[in-house]
Amino acid sequence: MTGKKQKDYLADLLADDDAGVTETPSAAQTPSPASASQNPRAARGSGMTLLGRESALARVASGEVSQITRLKLDPARVRIWPGNARIQARLNEDNVRDLIDAILAEGGQKMPAIVRRVSDDPAHDYEVIAGTRRHFAISWLRANSYPEMALLAEARDIDDEAAFRLADIENRARQDVSEIERARNYAAALKEHYGGKQRRMAERLKLSEGWLSKMLKVATLPDRILAAFPDLGELTLNPAYKLSQALADDKRRKSILTEADRIANDNTQRSDDGQLAPGGTAIFNRLLASGETESAKPDLFKGLSRHDRPALSVTSTNRQGLTIKVHAASGADEDEIVTLFRAALAKHEYRPDAEKPGSE
Repeated sequence: MTGKKQKDYLADLLADDDAGVTETPSAAQTPSPASASQNPRAARGSGMTLLGRESALARVASGEVSQITRLKLDPARVRIWPGNARIQARLNEDNVRDLIDAILAEGGQKMPAIVRRVSDDPAHDYEVIAGTRRHFAISWLRANSYPEMALLAEARDIDDEAAFRLADIENRARQDVSEIERARNYAAALKEHYGGKQRRMAERLKLSEGWLSKMLKVATLPDRILAAFPDLGELTLNPAYKLSQALADDKRRKSILTEADRIANDNTQRSDDGQLAPGGTAIFNRLLASGETESAKPDLFKGLSRHDRPALSVTSTNRQGLTIKVHAASGADEDEIVTLFRAALAKHEYRPDAEKPGSE
């Protein structure tokens, strides 16, 4: 970036086909006549015709060329955009330590965050579109002996859908944004920006529609599953997809979620004792194994429709009664369901009006 005058910047636009990017120059940055005489590009700009200036200004006004302003901001006045992919609650000193140390070593933040101005919040002037770890790092440093640190940011004037696409492009190149976070971000954006149309979203993001569908399935993983993984980066797309498929099986879901709670509690205890949590692969295998026994249990009764599809089944029985499941898409009509219901009761010799053991 240089501090050349606006007219010099516009002159460069006329000379080059590529769009330019500039910082807003301060008075101290304005080149002197002597320096301009030593700079052919600056000298060329000083002789710019009125027609040339109007042409360059028109390119800027039309949006063909965009100017980006770099700012130094108080992070307390900058909020996080709700459409950001990263799960903010998971950011802490430990997992942002590498960035904090890099900022200190380099004497400040080098890579700017992307922000846009807000007008609906008196407590904030901007919101972060991309760069939440940078925002966290600078906030932490200001609160821990470096009050002079400022958030370096580039301000953009973009709508929500463009903001989502910009953040997504940056996130694809980052290893510290997990696929689970991206999947949830895609699921929210599908509804918010693309009217629930996966093909339209895939086209806009230049993604495979099949891959996007897989990501959206992964987005259904509940918080209880995520809580079992201290590092979400270890739950990659394929294992996450297998878990989401396993959870779709009603027989396995309860066992898997119960095991996830157990693992989360175990991890907390290990942390308190100064021990490391198990790796992501071990956690994944433990979750899948927890539901396999339940899945293997046969139904106590399974009634088929005339299309030879499961229509009604008894999944459990105890002193309180029977648990009966009516299956969707079986093709059975009401009379078939009633017949199967009676057959299930007869098989288990169930009488709703019978006295319970021990009753008077």
